[in-house]
Amino acid sequence: MSPATTRTADQQPLYARLWFQVIVGIVVGVVLGQLNPGLGAAMKPLGDGFVKLIRMMIAPIIFGTVVVGIAKMGDMKEVGRIGLRALVYFEVVSTIALIIGLAFVNVMRPGEGMHATAAQLDPKAVAAYTSSASHLTTIDFLMNIIPTTIVNAFATGDILQVLFFSVLFGVAVLHLGTLGKQLVGLIDQFTHALFGMVGIIMYVSPIGAFGAMAYTIGQFGIHTLLSLGELMLVMVAACLFFIFVVLAAIAWWSGVSLLKYLAYIKEEILIVMGTSSSETVLPRMMAKLEHAGCAKPVVGLVIPTGYSFNLDGTSIYMSMAAIFIAQATDTPLTLTQQLGILAVLLLTSKGAAGVTGSGFITLAATLSSIPALPVAGLALLIGIDRFMSGARSLTNLIGNGLATIVVAKWDGQLDTRRLNRVFNGETVAEAEAPEEMLLVDHARYGS
Repeated sequence: MSPATTRTADQQPLYARLWFQVIVGIVVGVVLGQLNPGLGAAMKPLGDGFVKLIRMMIAPIIFGTVVVGIAKMGDMKEVGRIGLRALVYFEVVSTIALIIGLAFVNVMRPGEGMHATAAQLDPKAVAAYTSSASHLTTIDFLMNIIPTTIVNAFATGDILQVLFFSVLFGVAVLHLGTLGKQLVGLIDQFTHALFGMVGIIMYVSPIGAFGAMAYTIGQFGIHTLLSLGELMLVMVAACLFFIFVVLAAIAWWSGVSLLKYLAYIKEEILIVMGTSSSETVLPRMMAKLEHAGCAKPVVGLVIPTGYSFNLDGTSIYMSMAAIFIAQATDTPLTLTQQLGILAVLLLTSKGAAGVTGSGFITLAATLSSIPALPVAGLALLIGIDRFMSGARSLTNLIGNGLATIVVAKWDGQLDTRRLNRVFNGETVAEAEAPEEMLLVDHARYGS
């Protein structure tokens, strides 16, 4: 596709730009769900279908990106160095997120005055979550990283299992030396084709956002937002504080403009807002970050790992939800007990996957390990969990993208000049751009 035959994003009319189409989809979905709840709820397959389309691409894309990235490094020390730096960053930032959630819920106290009792709560409503949570012990989580079979890892789409196998495979190919070059070239071409498929799938993202939003409003209603609106507002406020204070400080330290970064990923932000799942934009984020100057090995290792170990929004939600339940059920907690909850959350928050509902299951696991808190209190959150999932996923997305930039710069694998050009909206010549970027929705990228 040549520059002469391609219309850039700036040349496109407004209605042809993906971000605008997604906004329209979200707005129409909200209106339909409110005016005709039954019909709105019936739109659920549209949202689910789009999420499934994206999820089927994630495992092979992670495999291809990680294997090619490691094989091209040529040095195992480099792989270990990047992984260690990423994990250190994840641990520090997600701990800050947990503390922020704890601070906001204690200051704002959204659960105070509800006076919910065990008799009023419905344990059956949370049975499905608590049964799933019973399997989330630390040992089970660690053992689950190792897939039963290679095929099973890809069949279930477990990100950590796919990443585990991909790293081992990449290391093996790396040790093959010149013998592995032909195989790496084949996998690289395969990955390019996968990104091309993602580009095709993204054309239906406005329909997916419409279906997901229509279902959410139609099924749960806007009144659900109003009934527990204070907790919603506190959650949003905490996420905004984390993004525009903590992440802004990290971005400034890294020499990156947070606002320009957010503008660069605006389409991904809107898609996550509509679908309440950060997984829906994982392939696009990988392509965009590489296009912005982050080295392929860094993108391939940091982004997939971050989807399990750097869930900042989920961390804020879990610390806030645990204390909210205590406030709502008039369960007194000392500072020591709250710090104990924080310590538990430091472990359980790392096991959540970046998909809708996972934060709720992980929260159930956390409450099950804290006798002072009634697990049945989760029933208070079920109605608005879908809405809060959007704020969680959005914060996770923004945090993971910035983490990749930070780790790339920390490791000396960030093309700062290219990053600034891309963030400033300059057109980067096709010869300079990674092929994945050209394949993933070529005509729609840009401001």
